[in-house]
Amino acid sequence: MHLIAWSIPVFVAFIVLEYWLARRARRDVYRLSVSVSDVGCGVVQQLFGVLTSAAFVAIYFLVYEFRLFDLDPRAATTWLVAMIGVDFVYYWWHRASHEVGLLWATHVVHHHSEDYNLAVALRQGIFTAGVLIVFGLPLALFGVPPLVFGVSKAINALYQFWIHTELIGDLGPAEAVLNTPRHHRVHHAVNPRYLDKNYGGISIVWDRLFGTFARLDEAPVYGTTRRLGSLNPLWAQFEHFAELARRARAERGLGRKLRVLLAHPGWTPRGPAAPLTEAELAARAAGRFHVPVSSAMALYVLLQAVGIVAAAMAVLIAAGSWPTWLAALACAAVIAGAVALAGLVERRRWAVPLEVGRLATTVVVAGLVLARG
Repeated sequence: MHLIAWSIPVFVAFIVLEYWLARRARRDVYRLSVSVSDVGCGVVQQLFGVLTSAAFVAIYFLVYEFRLFDLDPRAATTWLVAMIGVDFVYYWWHRASHEVGLLWATHVVHHHSEDYNLAVALRQGIFTAGVLIVFGLPLALFGVPPLVFGVSKAINALYQFWIHTELIGDLGPAEAVLNTPRHHRVHHAVNPRYLDKNYGGISIVWDRLFGTFARLDEAPVYGTTRRLGSLNPLWAQFEHFAELARRARAERGLGRKLRVLLAHPGWTPRGPAAPLTEAELAARAAGRFHVPVSSAMALYVLLQAVGIVAAAMAVLIAAGSWPTWLAALACAAVIAGAVALAGLVERRRWAVPLEVGRLATTVVVAGLVLARG
């Protein structure tokens, strides 16, 4: 199933459109270095899935063998149950991912950006898709067919792309039922009143029912309470795991070490971490994290980013027909490109050798693919 892969050109087209509209409106919505990092995180996540998603899908199939009901995949009611069920499961997975330290480590990458635009929608964690399938196993037991579950999950993810924008305002009556850009801006904000709110996927009803809804009533400041301070899309995936390991080592006793992993991410031995102050929020809003780049570097990064996104799409669509070693090599080359671009922007010493190496590897992979016919 390549629903997400075939949607990539649409994502890119809408990102370009949003950038153009924002420039016309004199809105500072995009910064090149951050947006390239956002897209890089999406590339890393999708290609990691090429190598790992089969295992999680197999788990769903295994549980489905013990289903309690047989739901007809051709029936409209089956699709309705699946869409509502996936959205319900998404809400609880999303909520748990903000309330349990170890799950937050798998999800935090989506919140690192201090910008809020359509590129941020592509910024995803490499483990989130697999964990979401695990949360969806009750649907397998209920009898939702694997294909129906997979398509419903993809539709849920695709819906959430358009809500990552500041250019769409109040949508009137739809705000009562649907997760909209206004509601999701709350979710990405670090303002104290907005923390851990508006977890919904397609519907905002679950937040209203379970007490996690908040209205947008003050200007949101985006990001995470503890800044990542890096553009590296690979480091973004693992930084919080490293932080959890550091905090766990500092604790005495197995119970306290486990609490680091299972408690709310804001938990400390001295009590909950303090939220950002008004002064800190103002400083964040005035100085969003990014790295300025020269015109020449900007042009190179943009051209290479387009190539990397196109290569990622090609690998996602075709890798299933390749030997595992070739798929792994292709994924590694594209991921290395995403990391190298971030390194070039940040002027890391390892970036140029990595970029040269990945360009050479890309040529080799292309030759191997063409030789296969």
